[in-house]
Amino acid sequence: MDEILKTSDFYYDLPEELIAQDPLEDRSSSRLMVLNREKGEISHRHFYELPKLLKSGDSLVLNDTKVIPARLMGRRAGTGGAVEVLLLKRLENEHDTWEALVNPGKKCRPGQELEFGEGLLKAQVLDILDDGVRKIRFIYEGIFEEILDRLGEMPLPPYIKHKLKDRDRYQTVYARFEGSAAAPTAGLHFTEKLLDEIRDRGVDVIYVTLHVGLGTFRPVKEENILDHHMHTETYRISSDAAQRINACRDRGNRVICVGTTAVRTLESASDEDGRVRACSGDTDIFIYPGYRFKATDALITNFHLPESTLIMLVSALAGRDFVLRAYREAVDERYRFFSFGDAMFIE
Repeated sequence: MDEILKTSDFYYDLPEELIAQDPLEDRSSSRLMVLNREKGEISHRHFYELPKLLKSGDSLVLNDTKVIPARLMGRRAGTGGAVEVLLLKRLENEHDTWEALVNPGKKCRPGQELEFGEGLLKAQVLDILDDGVRKIRFIYEGIFEEILDRLGEMPLPPYIKHKLKDRDRYQTVYARFEGSAAAPTAGLHFTEKLLDEIRDRGVDVIYVTLHVGLGTFRPVKEENILDHHMHTETYRISSDAAQRINACRDRGNRVICVGTTAVRTLESASDEDGRVRACSGDTDIFIYPGYRFKATDALITNFHLPESTLIMLVSALAGRDFVLRAYREAVDERYRFFSFGDAMFIE
């Protein structure tokens, strides 16, 4: 087991040209690689064929978080030096206070004041937390969300070099609750029409919420993955969602998670028997090979970065060797990778 727990064991070689830079015109036209764990077989479909792969009685669990325009470009008060702030998480009990990544961090010590939009929005650095995350309080007049919508940019991952023409394309069609610093990208393939087709097949479509933060895209720097610490992310499962997921398990049908964030939500909220409870809170669950899944039977996900916590989670569900074989085949078949790329269904 120790051999599997090295970060380098989750590396694969990816040609840069396979990193998708733009979303497809039709969300559901992306390719879909299907991994059958029982048979150890890989097949190739398109995402619009997903309804055919689902069964009546299955439950499809989606993360309905909404990405906020969390990247702010501004200046340091006094020096006028450029500063970039990436909002990660609003602190519930502290008024207008956020955890954020600040670049350049060395110039932004506690007490440093920042300005955005020619003073429309101001902020002060209050504290430095783990991993250089800053605690920042904002000062403004009016409604914060409206100011953020005006000044902020969508926080696209650094491997996407193209400018996003339409903000909504980094948002799922069912996004509802604002709070994420990154999209739950497995959900980007769904259209309203496809969701209707899935419901028409007798599949229960259920929504949970996890606000995607630093924990999802922070790289693993330690060679022994057990030394990696996940940042907390806020999640919520309603009593209705919990009851429907538990009813699905009682029927003997599959609980199919859309995205690793939906998996982390369910696994954080379930007991050893796989019973999901209605709750809200923070989770820093880290899932890697050897983990025993309690509430997740299958997964729809995108292709993830080498050596990331996400490929480790996928490997926990499908087996590291099988996943890496699938990734090599995806490279050979010229699949599109990462946020705007193609998808995988692990059944």
